Amino acid sequence: MVALVQGTDVRSGTDAAAVTADVPTETELKLRAPAGTLEDIRQSAVVQQFARNKGSVRRLEAIYYDTPDHRLFAAGLSLRVRREGRRYIQTVKRAAVHGSLQRHEWEVVVAGMTPELAALPVDDIGQPLAGIAESKLVSMFATRVRRHTLLLDQQETQIEMALDEGDIVFGQTSLPLCEVELELKRGKVAALYQFGLGLMDILPLSFETQSKSARGYALAVGDNASAVKAAPSGLGRSDTVDDGIIRLLSNCHQQIIANLAAARDGREPEGIHQLRVALRRLRVTLHFLCHHLESSALQGLDAEAKLFGQALGPARNWDVFIGSTLPGIEEAGLPQVHIAALRAACTSLHDQAYHEVRDVLDAPRTNRFLLSFGLVIEQKSWRNDISGEELKVLTEPMGQFATRVLDRIEQQVRKRGRGFRRLQPDERHRLRLGLKKLRYASDFFLPLYSRRAATTKYLKRLSRLQDLLGEANDISTTQELLATLEHDALAPQANRAVGTVIGWQGHLQTVAIKRLNSRWEAFKDTAPFWS
Repeated sequence: MVALVQGTDVRSGTDAAAVTADVPTETELKLRAPAGTLEDIRQSAVVQQFARNKGSVRRLEAIYYDTPDHRLFAAGLSLRVRREGRRYIQTVKRAAVHGSLQRHEWEVVVAGMTPELAALPVDDIGQPLAGIAESKLVSMFATRVRRHTLLLDQQETQIEMALDEGDIVFGQTSLPLCEVELELKRGKVAALYQFGLGLMDILPLSFETQSKSARGYALAVGDNASAVKAAPSGLGRSDTVDDGIIRLLSNCHQQIIANLAAARDGREPEGIHQLRVALRRLRVTLHFLCHHLESSALQGLDAEAKLFGQALGPARNWDVFIGSTLPGIEEAGLPQVHIAALRAACTSLHDQAYHEVRDVLDAPRTNRFLLSFGLVIEQKSWRNDISGEELKVLTEPMGQFATRVLDRIEQQVRKRGRGFRRLQPDERHRLRLGLKKLRYASDFFLPLYSRRAATTKYLKRLSRLQDLLGEANDISTTQELLATLEHDALAPQANRAVGTVIGWQGHLQTVAIKRLNSRWEAFKDTAPFWS
């Protein structure tokens, strides 16, 4: 992969070392494994056919340090000292700007298990490390790992495979870990995805998106994994369509990867929301690309993204109902409404939906999709099965292509909105989906157009219309959710609350009609910003 949330590099398929030659960088794919399975992996034919030798086994003990107010963690840095036999290695890591598999890394040998900041290139690493005195550092947590390391060679590629099993320790509590780390020493990043997919043929491995340090902080300070919103696409006016595909797919892939941990955690509803947003953004991208390129690789990604997104729907729907719909009714101050009873009745269904989300995130099909997606980007697989005419599209300026895409989506929206006041609920739902496509496509292509007042006006009116149609969709979803409740088993207070919810939302729909009509007219009369 060559994209992080901060930006996107179009150099797909490059050597890892070439991406950030001026900064020490590790390129690594991490896979979570079931406990006790690492020896099966080591002895597998997939590994043995490329293993140079039997490898080496070491016991590694590390202590992670930070200030009491966690300044390094807040800045995206980790500082550890690790004992490796008779040596002590001090390491600082920071997320790099060119890929979800890449991190900046600085390592130096020190005298013992306490940090020696003066031994690090502090000026290169920058703040906040440059402003911290060693005396201000405290130990945060530790790791104890048994590591079996092997070098894997295949033609121009060399991968160091580390099989790690052990614990992350904080006080009297610990978190077990069992994982495979694949670090690219030589060759193309695509090789990591290919080898990872090969290992997934052996065992149900999962794409591990959290580093040991991130999991350690979660254990030590109870920090939730954070949801990540989409970054600007990074498209440039000099980009060809081929360049743009790399940027767009990388942007989507990075947002998906960045939200897996938060969705799994489930304590913040925004995690699963942003994961669904990332999948929808991907599908919008794939749809307008596949309209011009009949690529089986892109079509395959779309099918998998659709299934993945559908599996997350119930959990998100319950989040909205419990976290937004019910509080809204409470704020309305309706008399004799026992919302608390209804909320309690829905909690078990909400929890079950999140249990199913975690099953999906662990499923082999999901994890193969995540790695296959990265491989498609690295190999530019969309080039492989398209016609000569379609190959010409790839050399077209991205700005020209973007205008065609936006024109086509907007025309679809206007067609779906004809006779707006007479549209049936299912027709308005189709219009809402079309508006979402238009919004995501507009956000993707925005860097290609000047930021004029017309742009702000268009996007504001589009967003306001989307919001109202979204509220109408939430009402429809609420009715579907309430239908899943076993009403005979509900307490009388909860049943009465169900009736109140349905009645109140019917009132909201009636009130919203006039605003909805006026917002459609305002949007319809607004000139597209790309014209």
